[in-house]
Amino acid sequence: MSTQDNPSDAFKKALGETARTMADAREMTVTYSVDPPGIAGEAMRLPQVTRRMSRDEVLLARGTADGLALRHRYHDGGTHARFMPQGQMARDLYEAMETARCEAVGARQMPGTAGNIDARIAHEAGRKGYAQIRAREDAPLPVAAGYMIRALATGRDLPEGASNVLDLWRGVIEQQAGGTLEGLERVLDDQQAFARFARQMITDLGYGDQLGDDPDDEGTDDEGGEDAPEEAEEPESPDSDGQQEDDAEDESAEDQSQQDAAQADVAMDDQAEDELAEDTEAPQAEAPPDAPPPPPLSEASADYRAFATAFDEEIRAEDLAEPPELERLRAYLDQQLDPLKGAVARLANKLQRRLQAQQNRAWEFDLEEGTLDAGRLARVVANPTTPLSFKAEKDTEFRDTVVTLLLDNSGSMRGRPISIAAICADVLARTLERCQVKVEILGFTTRAWKGGRAREQWLAEGRPTAPGRLNDLRHIIYKSADAPWRRVRDNLGLMMKEGLLKENIDGEALEWAHRRMVARPEARKILMVISDGAPVDDSTLSVNAANYLEKHLRDVIAMVERRRAVELLAIGIGHDVTRYYDRAVTITDVEQLAGAITEQLAALFDADPRARARVMGMRRVI
Repeated sequence: MSTQDNPSDAFKKALGETARTMADAREMTVTYSVDPPGIAGEAMRLPQVTRRMSRDEVLLARGTADGLALRHRYHDGGTHARFMPQGQMARDLYEAMETARCEAVGARQMPGTAGNIDARIAHEAGRKGYAQIRAREDAPLPVAAGYMIRALATGRDLPEGASNVLDLWRGVIEQQAGGTLEGLERVLDDQQAFARFARQMITDLGYGDQLGDDPDDEGTDDEGGEDAPEEAEEPESPDSDGQQEDDAEDESAEDQSQQDAAQADVAMDDQAEDELAEDTEAPQAEAPPDAPPPPPLSEASADYRAFATAFDEEIRAEDLAEPPELERLRAYLDQQLDPLKGAVARLANKLQRRLQAQQNRAWEFDLEEGTLDAGRLARVVANPTTPLSFKAEKDTEFRDTVVTLLLDNSGSMRGRPISIAAICADVLARTLERCQVKVEILGFTTRAWKGGRAREQWLAEGRPTAPGRLNDLRHIIYKSADAPWRRVRDNLGLMMKEGLLKENIDGEALEWAHRRMVARPEARKILMVISDGAPVDDSTLSVNAANYLEKHLRDVIAMVERRRAVELLAIGIGHDVTRYYDRAVTITDVEQLAGAITEQLAALFDADPRARARVMGMRRVI
């Protein structure tokens, strides 16, 4: 495609070259995706820039590129890992302050980056609603600490939402860590010195118990242990040589006699045990069989494992928030989707009409009894004894059906995608319930960013290699299949809760949803996955193979397709999921999601297999 076909290509190319230059990495690859931005080795992922090239898109891409490039240039991963705290809050503080340091150093040497990064900070603050926070407890302390470092190091004012978060915490930070902050200027250009500074800040803020061992003390004990024997030795006197030799001979003789006596005692004990065994000889009991090995974590892949599963949770949506909060979040969701009410109503009516039309056509004819067939009324009038003139309504294929919607609740779905996914789940649940089709709505995410208590346990046990999944799962039940919609309507509002959406481990979530469906009594089971990208969990992927989670997802999909107990399809939001799922549709604009779901489900219920195949063979909604 030429730049004339897509005007954003020239901008993307120029931004990529700039990022490589700033990062001092000429071989770095730069890609644009709806997945969360980030940098790993020599690969940088930036936010997507559409053909429209709106001002917000351009500023966000530039600010993200500058921030990632500066971190690559001024950040050493080995030093960072050496001083990394163990506790979750301490790690978050440490990460936020190091990111702020890299960006501040870059802004001093390349002043043009400061405005771009300000735009990125403003975008993030607006997306997370920082300007509306009124209570300090609702404002994230690590974010405020990073903003404090940036403000002091650059002297720049923060954007509105960011300044609100900092203002809520400024008094506490200055009161508890003001003395430490006075030394910021001296350590800003030295990452190792800054790491010590950050650890002191964490201690000042009351999280010193999460730091773990002090890396500056490593090796001290070992060196002391080696020196100890030399220090314990006393100087020998020449006159004492003969006495020492005599003492050594006496001690040797005494040790030998003690050893002989001990061997004799052992021999006597052995003989006594043998005699006792002969006197009381009894048939020996069979050795207990070895305990069976624990079942594998995943039925799809015996190689897939998790370092710890004790911290995973399967939880109902109503247990994650109080009823008043769910009502407030639901009202917020309805407010966000108010402009779509007309389109949503049309989609719901369209789906219901199609399903009811198929339902009304489900008749058995030429029966001996039942409802009189109006088409044969003339024949019955002419000859009332004519047989096979009745019909009866039969159960349609979709009457004995359950549909599960598995929603990706990862951070990259935040904003409009998760709102659209929530309202589509709402529409489908209400519509299918009218048609006597049961619907289950599930969500999946993790309990923490970049590892949770599982990672803390892994660190405490010495960081064993290849630990497997290294985060705590959170599987959410928004609506069980047997629950009436009116009772759980507010639950979908939970997706609007700030802090809920974190990382996504798709393979285990898909296997969990599949197990729930297989246990259902319905004859037909349909599982629809709504996701916006590949499985991503930074903590897991940082210590396992790069395709660890992706491979497991493929294994689970293959298992589901092979067993044929569940019909599987997927809708990708801005991400091509056809590389994972055989039956899938990719949505390039979230506005198309509702229509795509409607068409997919209507096609699944279509009695004509050719019509079903035409829709299920689609790969992209234009």
